[in-house]
Amino acid sequence: MKEPSRQARWERRTQAPLLVLAAAFAVAYAVPIVAPDADPAVHRACTHAEWAVWAAFAVDYLVRLVLAADRKVFVRTHWLDLAAVVLPLVQPLRLLRLVATLMLVGRRARMAPQIRLTTYVAGAVVGLLMFGSLAVLSVERDAPDGNIKNLGDAVWWSFTTMTTVGYGDHSPTTGLGRVLAVGLMLSGIALLGVVTANIAAWFIARFERDDQVERLHLAALRELHAEVRELRAEVAALGGGAAGPVGPVDPAGAPAPREATSPTP
Repeated sequence: MKEPSRQARWERRTQAPLLVLAAAFAVAYAVPIVAPDADPAVHRACTHAEWAVWAAFAVDYLVRLVLAADRKVFVRTHWLDLAAVVLPLVQPLRLLRLVATLMLVGRRARMAPQIRLTTYVAGAVVGLLMFGSLAVLSVERDAPDGNIKNLGDAVWWSFTTMTTVGYGDHSPTTGLGRVLAVGLMLSGIALLGVVTANIAAWFIARFERDDQVERLHLAALRELHAEVRELRAEVAALGGGAAGPVGPVDPAGAPAPREATSPTP
């Protein structure tokens, strides 16, 4: 059995700690938005925690780059990870740190073989709803013409946006809020496509298994049919032809009965 590479061992060992850090990032990102009147020290602690989590993912990327067998191939195949690491440094906004962390968490979650697609999709939906609500609330709360003023409005808006229903009772009025809306709509369509494709693939695989089982049964019946014909031919040869000609064989492999002949007087 081939031994896993150092990079694979590192990714397996750091999977759980990085997910815990991602949960800590979620708390640190949500507290200043949900409780804007909290003590400034709390806000500073949350900001430091956000940067610390992003730094942990950045270090994880650098370690995987060092451990990679071919670093050029690693950079080329993990360019989204690199973009997520560099993005907050270009313009250190909280929203960019949010996007970068979500990208990194999503990439590492897809690497984990123990996480099934359904679990990944469910986690992605919950994460996008939560972070989308918090992000739009942070940019729309103080907008002059904004109509998303509390967390309940933001969550409702995220639900209607991700499902592409769009009731229109709440909508972003700022440019950044509309960018978030586009991202949520595209994410909702993509996740719906993933779920639909997963269900279709399950049905196709089930039909293929049924067809394979039926083909195996038919092959077994044909083989049994051939063996019965050979056996009857051998019996007829040993009996000097007393057994008569080999009659037809039904699909189950049993010889069909021959017509009875009346004895000659």
